[in-house]
Amino acid sequence: MNVSVLRRGEGRDLVFLHGYLSTKESFYPQIDYFSRFYRVTAFDFPGFGKSDPIPAAWSVGDYAAWTEQFLKEEGISFPLVIAHSFGGRVAVKCLARGLFDRTVLCGCAGIVPKRTMGYYAHVYAYKFVRKIAPVYATTHFGSPEYRTLSPLMRESYKKIVNEDLREEAKQISRPVLFINGEKDTATPPSSAKIYQSCVAGSKRVIMRGCGHFAHLDDPLAFNLAAEEFFDE
Repeated sequence: MNVSVLRRGEGRDLVFLHGYLSTKESFYPQIDYFSRFYRVTAFDFPGFGKSDPIPAAWSVGDYAAWTEQFLKEEGISFPLVIAHSFGGRVAVKCLARGLFDRTVLCGCAGIVPKRTMGYYAHVYAYKFVRKIAPVYATTHFGSPEYRTLSPLMRESYKKIVNEDLREEAKQISRPVLFINGEKDTATPPSSAKIYQSCVAGSKRVIMRGCGHFAHLDDPLAFNLAAEEFFDE
């Protein structure tokens, strides 16, 4: 599998894990900053950016297993990590297995909200419409990002977003800093609060005025918070 990798700097390893439908370049302000102190490695997950497509409908566990193998092949052991959104899901799985050291999780996904009656009604409507008008169902149901995916990536996406990671989070023994944007609607601050309650000794920072991409909305504040956490 061909993987697009960016490396900069020298010293202790710091690995970046990007969000869904994103790429390693989404961390450019962080890569530019932290490569002064660490050996930075950022890569495109399979199925994203310039890396090869996934060979099957991968789950979060599949991405975590691939990440473990990739880092092993790259000679990277027990790194510091900064992850965003979907990358946070992968990081939680890896942290639960003791693969990472101190980790900063920005807008970390993986807390599945309680399903409402409206949710189940929407799912029922989708299944009904799919039987009589599959093309319409494909183009009018689901999130905007879901509608852009290939059939294989859609199957993977459904596996990913329907898995709740609270139990894995409870197995984490390394320090974790959860950073969320105050205005994040994709992974709201309430999700970080749940995560913090699951990960013993973890910390939480809410960045005022920022959204889901808090590390890009205010890179200086994010970088300083992450730097202080790594230096503890």
